[in-house]
Amino acid sequence: MLKSIQKLKTKRHLQRKKRVRGKISGTESRPRVTIFRSNKYVYAQAIDDSKGHTLAYSDGRKLGVRANKEGAAVVAKDLGQKLKELNIESIVFDRNGYLYHGVVATFADTLRESGIKF
Repeated sequence: MLKSIQKLKTKRHLQRKKRVRGKISGTESRPRVTIFRSNKYVYAQAIDDSKGHTLAYSDGRKLGVRANKEGAAVVAKDLGQKLKELNIESIVFDRNGYLYHGVVATFADTLRESGIKF
């Protein structure tokens, strides 16, 4: 029973991820910012999909923060500063199949407070 529930959750997550990713794409002037959260850490990166390059990234593990709302806010502030240094003020947000609440919503709100528009 438990394995079937986990398979269903994984299947739904991948469906959401494919649906969101199929509709958005990043460019050099307006990169795609994607978030990844594991059980311990939060990671984020800005990607230029036309070239396939990562423009900036922020690693919660290197910043010493955990995968909670406070950690997501620290990662978002760090990524916001790096994007400002690259003169990027507008992005496309990719929630990577995660539901928009909790850590993901806090990350997005803090990124907006840093002056990044999306």
